[in-house]
Amino acid sequence: MYFEQFYLGCLAHASYMAGSEGVAAVVDPQRDVEIYLEAARQNNLRIEHVIETHLHADFVSGHRELAARTGAKIYMGSHAGATFPHVAVHDGFELKLGSLSIKVLETPGHTPESICLLVTDSTKGPSPWAVLTGDTLFLGDVGRPDLSRQFSPPELAGMLYDSLHSKLLTLSDSVLVYPAHGAGSLCGKNMRAERSSTIGTERLTNYALQINSKEEFVKQLTSNLPARPEYFLQDAEINRSGAATLSELPELPPIDAMLLQKMLEEGEIALDLRTGEEFCAGHVPGSINIALSGQFASWAGAILGLNSDPVLIAESEDRIAEARMRLARVGMENIAGYLRGGIQGWAEAGLDLAQTAQIDVSELSRRRDHSNIQVLDVRREAEWEGGHIDGAMFWPLDNFKISPPEIDKDVPVAVHCKSGYRSMVACSLLQRAGFRNVINVTGGFDAWQQANLPVATAKAVEV
Repeated sequence: MYFEQFYLGCLAHASYMAGSEGVAAVVDPQRDVEIYLEAARQNNLRIEHVIETHLHADFVSGHRELAARTGAKIYMGSHAGATFPHVAVHDGFELKLGSLSIKVLETPGHTPESICLLVTDSTKGPSPWAVLTGDTLFLGDVGRPDLSRQFSPPELAGMLYDSLHSKLLTLSDSVLVYPAHGAGSLCGKNMRAERSSTIGTERLTNYALQINSKEEFVKQLTSNLPARPEYFLQDAEINRSGAATLSELPELPPIDAMLLQKMLEEGEIALDLRTGEEFCAGHVPGSINIALSGQFASWAGAILGLNSDPVLIAESEDRIAEARMRLARVGMENIAGYLRGGIQGWAEAGLDLAQTAQIDVSELSRRRDHSNIQVLDVRREAEWEGGHIDGAMFWPLDNFKISPPEIDKDVPVAVHCKSGYRSMVACSLLQRAGFRNVINVTGGFDAWQQANLPVATAKAVEV
């Protein structure tokens, strides 16, 4: 039997391919499907089945393109309401691939149509050796229950409790658990970083599986949920109908600096993909910095929205191509183009560059004692409540899609997150909104704690 996990770190997304005797099935494929085709070629496998554990909300799936390129059938839970040709599956549906068996468990809760897949290899024995849990069960967590237009979060949480206790927790402790997401995904709130686990480990260590009362489970699962990006429901609808193939996306045109300046004056967004250090040293005034390192596409989707049409700024066309692919993975396809020559092309056109100041945590501590400076924490609520800088103001980066914080634009504001990635995004958004003295705190709250500077704890109150 062949079995492989494909992990896409920038989206914390895991997909899978399993096969036997020349036939393979792909589970929860990412948008760009060449990796599965190449793996199939290398292992002399023919992809005949594509299975979705649910309608993904945090990325656009490649199920239709993979099916079109291989002739495979697509399988989805019976409540998905998919509008493309597919096989609607119920409890007990089973696929046979040589010695391999894949059996469906209907596990509504994260979404109404969610399914898990029991994998059995007859050469190993008659019992399942693994379960692909989609977004029903994660390592250390379970799927969030607020991604349906049809059911309320308490209703979905109740379904999830039943699915976990009547289906997954009846499996043997030795059964391996392979989820669709890992740490960093917004589909849960407490995931561990490992890529696989066992039912026994999750039974003992997963906080959600320790809750014996259904009422308490619903209460905990619907409290303090991480912010749900606007694009989540849009991506689910794209996956319900199936996305266009990537080959259908048009080539991006280069845009000269003078034209970009005019476009910016008319409200266009320039998205700078470079590192925070490079952005601070010099950038197009009003541009937004979301670096390609880190969860670039997720933050671009959350902050800009799927319908935005930014002009990309990077140091090379290779980086532009990488950004284009990563944005397409979350459904951002309307890219206006890219700045010809990058930031050097802007400077060579004689146009001014803007800068962003940076300070370390020691300097921030000194300035707080001797000058008037605002401190803005842009982490999430759970991070704030776990510890924060005393006197800091709280406005999560997720909120910037709605508006910048209501703080004094004329007083210097030092912005921090956990380590520096999100704070640079926030700094660029504040500068774009007209804040005159914005300072990025390098190293973020991690550096503050490492320097043994004072930490406060209190409930989050947004400014």
